[in-house]
Amino acid sequence: MTTELTMPLVMAYIGLGLMVALSGIGSAIGVSIAGNATVGTIKKKESAFGQCMILSALAGTQGLYGFGGFFIMYTSIVPELTLLQGMGVFGAGIILGVVAMISAIYQGSLAANGIAGIGQGHDVFGKTLVLAVFPELYAIVAFAATFLIKGAIFQ
Repeated sequence: MTTELTMPLVMAYIGLGLMVALSGIGSAIGVSIAGNATVGTIKKKESAFGQCMILSALAGTQGLYGFGGFFIMYTSIVPELTLLQGMGVFGAGIILGVVAMISAIYQGSLAANGIAGIGQGHDVFGKTLVLAVFPELYAIVAFAATFLIKGAIFQ
């Protein structure tokens, strides 16, 4: 069985690719930023590894949102896709991909600052964890928008 590639299908598949790729890239950068800070901190204070590891992992969730968004949309990609539906999936891919990417990078940076503070002997783990939720919130909003877009274009 061969499926003819139409413009709506191409747009939808590009959107899905952007959704997964950009969110994954952002998470990889974010966890690397925080991970580098963790390595610096545990050189001075090895007992802080547990707290640092948790903070380092936070930016990884945005990649999961992109992957989750992929599954939300992928199930609706059919050869009979309309132009509006293809554009909708493409738009959702850009929205979730870009927001998750930027959110993850800044969350990793914020976590890295907290990790550096822990390395200097400050008790900032809990406060850093609370503050790191704020960039995450926007990735969650973009993930929720993916549900809304799907509901609007696939009725």
